[in-house]
Amino acid sequence: MIELPVADAHERLRKPKWLKVKLPTGENYRNVRQIVDEFKLHTICESGNCPNMGECWGEGTATFMILGNVCTRSCSFCAVATGRPTELDTEEPFRVAEAIKLMKVKHAVITSVNRDELADRGASIWHDTVAAIKNLSPTTTIETLIPDVKANWDALITMISPGQEVVSHNMETVKRLYRLVRPQAKYERSLEQIQRTKAYGKRTKSGVMLGLGETQDEVYAIMDDLLTHGCEILTLGQYLQPTKMHLEVKEFVTPEMFEHYREIGINKGFLYVESGPLVRSSYHAERHVF
Repeated sequence: MIELPVADAHERLRKPKWLKVKLPTGENYRNVRQIVDEFKLHTICESGNCPNMGECWGEGTATFMILGNVCTRSCSFCAVATGRPTELDTEEPFRVAEAIKLMKVKHAVITSVNRDELADRGASIWHDTVAAIKNLSPTTTIETLIPDVKANWDALITMISPGQEVVSHNMETVKRLYRLVRPQAKYERSLEQIQRTKAYGKRTKSGVMLGLGETQDEVYAIMDDLLTHGCEILTLGQYLQPTKMHLEVKEFVTPEMFEHYREIGINKGFLYVESGPLVRSSYHAERHVF
């Protein structure tokens, strides 16, 4: 096993140099910013405080977040606002599709907040969004990063049936930390959701954050669990604390350790592993359609 330095538990960890990113600039960034604002769209890039927003928007791509920007879950790692959503915009799918057409996106990534208050978990909006994108931009490939449907398997089929190439559902963390990190989710239920998605015939993907106090053996174990349940693509990235109200970072995992995990994942059988401090589930997502 690779030995990692352990920080003093009473000392807030200082962000290492490899996590510094450039501020968003450039003409492409401004164009994406204008389209997002004009069509009144939400992006996880902004709502999730993604460190790669400058790079991705500078390349003319963005991850759109549908079903509003208020989530019914209160995950202790996430910067998205928690509450009872009031928005259910049935025209949103068409605005997203039009924006993607204007941006000339070759590969689109769509995600959403959790909408537990809706009987179908927002599945109809998911279906209409993917269908609208395929209608206006038939050559655009799509990845959908879908939420936990709380075992509403009919809703799951509605979400994944309209033609997207990749379906992702993030595990986020190892089994031991699930109640702390995702208090309204269940480890086994998320694995089953991935398994059912694979059984439907979709390319499957999941993401895990590191630096929350997990051990190396626990990372290896979640890799094994994902593979057993049909996951083909894995992303590993560094957890970054969005506010002081969220979980603290226990460890800044080194780039070398991320590379070690990437090699382990490939050797275990994943088709593709994206692993690095700044990796997020939608980072380089266009590479995962193959």
